[in-house]
Amino acid sequence: MILNFLEEGIMGKYGFLGIGIMGRAMATNLLKAGFDVTVWNRSAEKCAPLVDLGAKNGKTAADVVAHCDITFAMVSDPGAANTLCFGKNGVLEGISAGKSYVDVSTVDAGTAILIHDAIKKKGGRYLEAPVSGSKKPAEDGALVFLCSGDESLYKDAGEALDVMGKKSFYFPQIGQGAQMKLVINMIMGTMMTAFAEGLSLGDKIGLKKTAILDVIAQGAINSPMFQLKGPSMTVGDFTTAFPLKHMQKDMRLALLLGDSYCQPLYTSSAANNAYITARKNGCSDEDFSAVIKNIEK
Repeated sequence: MILNFLEEGIMGKYGFLGIGIMGRAMATNLLKAGFDVTVWNRSAEKCAPLVDLGAKNGKTAADVVAHCDITFAMVSDPGAANTLCFGKNGVLEGISAGKSYVDVSTVDAGTAILIHDAIKKKGGRYLEAPVSGSKKPAEDGALVFLCSGDESLYKDAGEALDVMGKKSFYFPQIGQGAQMKLVINMIMGTMMTAFAEGLSLGDKIGLKKTAILDVIAQGAINSPMFQLKGPSMTVGDFTTAFPLKHMQKDMRLALLLGDSYCQPLYTSSAANNAYITARKNGCSDEDFSAVIKNIEK
């Protein structure tokens, strides 16, 4: 029988797979809130700080899923999500009736549907729940979850989602969570290239970047992203909160989505080219705001 943790007031056992920039922050918040958490990562040493906070260390992804009620996963892209689910000692090997899997990675709708169908076939429950937000919102428990899949799991996972995020949305059709995330990141990535071009042009004609930020802050085009990223961009600090290579991956997936619906995406296509150039020039692992480095050239 599947327990409803919220109705019965049972916190349950939680797994977390993928301890990168985002996963580490999200799992940390679960541990600090008193959750029973078992972690696993392909590079096992990344789990050590979480074990120090009280997490258990799973031997494999399958082991974590088999021993937990709800397991979360945060990996880099559709390829990694597929390998984690279908690979040797992967999620699917640990799934059985009563086990639940929540993938908070950013993937395409096709990948979400494929994993959903495989999990459901083995009697488990699946929820896609990609997040809007990067390192700082993850650390602050202020992510936004974009969910679709099993609605009962959405409700049962709500206690954990509330710890890791500030808002959760549920969309009825599997794949819509992934699609919403790609639309949001496509807009964000395109905004960043326009922002970088404006700062670069202003700098070329003798306007201080800090002055441009001050003016933007008073007008209709102000945004939290500009105020968060702008100060570090003005001093050339591109400490990674959201890797540029992941932004370019999301832009690429969004363009493929647009292509499948015959939707022209003119400005987003141009923005994607800027990220591709930045990757070629060695900025892959820097923050996505590092796209300005190539625009300035």
